[in-house]
Amino acid sequence: MTAERIDGKAFADGLRGRVSAAVAPFLAATGRRPGLAVVLVGEDPASQVYVGSKHKATVEAGMVSFEHRLAADTPEADLIALVETLNADENVDGILVQMPLPKHMRESAVIEAIDPEKDVDGFHIVNAGRLATGLPGLVPCTPLGCMMLLEDRIGRDLSGKRAVVIGRSNIVGKPMAQLLLAANATVTIAHSRTAELPSVVREADIVIAAVGRPEMVRGDWLKPGAVVIDVGINRIAAPERGEGKTRLVGDVAYAEAMETASAVTPVPGGVGPMTIAVLLRNTLVAAHRRAGLPAPEGLS
Repeated sequence: MTAERIDGKAFADGLRGRVSAAVAPFLAATGRRPGLAVVLVGEDPASQVYVGSKHKATVEAGMVSFEHRLAADTPEADLIALVETLNADENVDGILVQMPLPKHMRESAVIEAIDPEKDVDGFHIVNAGRLATGLPGLVPCTPLGCMMLLEDRIGRDLSGKRAVVIGRSNIVGKPMAQLLLAANATVTIAHSRTAELPSVVREADIVIAAVGRPEMVRGDWLKPGAVVIDVGINRIAAPERGEGKTRLVGDVAYAEAMETASAVTPVPGGVGPMTIAVLLRNTLVAAHRRAGLPAPEGLS
């Protein structure tokens, strides 16, 4: 068996196109464009790249981008005050504080300061509770992107499917499990304390790998015909490319998985592009909810 390569970039491009197309009707109805505020504290190189990518994508979608860059030694109280200002700004529909924060700041306190209706990262405890209880809310971008790729491949109703989520983080693992449960899958959350992990994974029709360990999931862990969504992004040494060179790999041994699974997301080019696309989608949905308008079709 040679698995299908799930093209996350192509799907993300399509989603971004649908988001962009929905901006003009929103502008006509409200007299303004949806706005996303991104806050960066410090000068972490990776975070700077992410923030730049989000700014570019927001502008390309026809939305307004508000960037706030704070020094690494900014007091936590000043950051929370900025968040509260953005909460009150009628032109801001989504607020994203780029993680990680400097060590003197409490991520939980900053996240809880964000208005849940503007929490486009979906990390606020209110949105986490809404997801867990089946109520509408803003869902974390990466899990929702994974779910969209799954639905495109399998369909919306996952009744009868067994899913294993490897990883139990609040950012990916737990919300991913909730989304799968809502789609009627039978879900197991596996983690570092799970006994006989390969055997557990081998029972799954759907495997979501989100542990941050390079190529941990091997091909012989997989049930023949499984659908594999690889959330991991790991940089490893690549001496075959030259001294000091590196390459990106996922949490799944991709070449091995392609020999057993029916469909696999690559790294890069799989889940990664979906995260920013879903961020734009969440901002647009938040804007419509705040304006008392129904969310556009084709964005779920």
